Amino acid sequence: MSDLQFSPISLDRMHEYNERFAKCPSPSSDYSFTNLWGWAEEYGLEWAWSTTHVWVRQTRPDVRYWAPLGPWNEVDWSQCPLLKAGERVFNRVPQQLMELWQAQLGDRVQVEEARGQWDYLYSAEELATLSGNKFHKKKNHVNQFKKQYMFEYHPLTPDCVEHVIALQEEWCQWRECEESEALLAENEAIVRVLEEWDVIPGLVGGAIYIDGEMAAYTVGEKLTEDTLVVHFEKARNGYRGAYQAINNLFVAAEGADYTYVNREQDLDDEGLRKAKLSYHPVDFLRKYTVTVAPA
Repeated sequence: MSDLQFSPISLDRMHEYNERFAKCPSPSSDYSFTNLWGWAEEYGLEWAWSTTHVWVRQTRPDVRYWAPLGPWNEVDWSQCPLLKAGERVFNRVPQQLMELWQAQLGDRVQVEEARGQWDYLYSAEELATLSGNKFHKKKNHVNQFKKQYMFEYHPLTPDCVEHVIALQEEWCQWRECEESEALLAENEAIVRVLEEWDVIPGLVGGAIYIDGEMAAYTVGEKLTEDTLVVHFEKARNGYRGAYQAINNLFVAAEGADYTYVNREQDLDDEGLRKAKLSYHPVDFLRKYTVTVAPA
């Protein structure tokens, strides 16, 4: 892509990347360093560094460019040599950048909605309290869980990581991950992140214990000043209401300083879409596939 030099995502430029990520006016969950690192092997993720932005691409199963990350509003995109050279398709482009490109590049830009990549945004207060009729069923599940099980909730700390990995491996066996490339890839992404718990800054999590055994866990982090993102969430088979409980307890414990909880995408999976919609998102961080024609 023009004269950019791409190299694999690495830990050694993580802090530099996070500085540019923080300057992005509308960062989505898939561009967090945690997500890039977790999925780096599965997608063959690479980055290239210009003066102001980081350009991301995947190389598996084929080469696909993602959106650049940095201070989008400080760039005259019509003069960007990287967008002049030849037609390029960009995936996972957040709406704000898409609209900037439309405004500055005019009819050079063609846009296609990427609904499966939209981030779901929820009210942190609503997920923590589950108040009101629309959350009646969710609250019932949580209350039944609390009545049925003698449980403890604890924030995740470095000494919990081995237990989380063990639960994740058990969950994978129960779900027969070996039969699903998608579940195997997700399992690898989760383990890659957990193994760097002490290295990746800002990771937070919570776990539910029943009879001394970890029954559910969540891993997330601060995405922006007003948004907490949930990256991974799993529960042991056999505990009714465990997913609703870990969702609720984690946000109640960690979400007080945030307006929103970002629970990532549904990837066009109908079951996942139904589950995410059932928690009544207040908004979406919309993303698009954008084709930019040469100047």
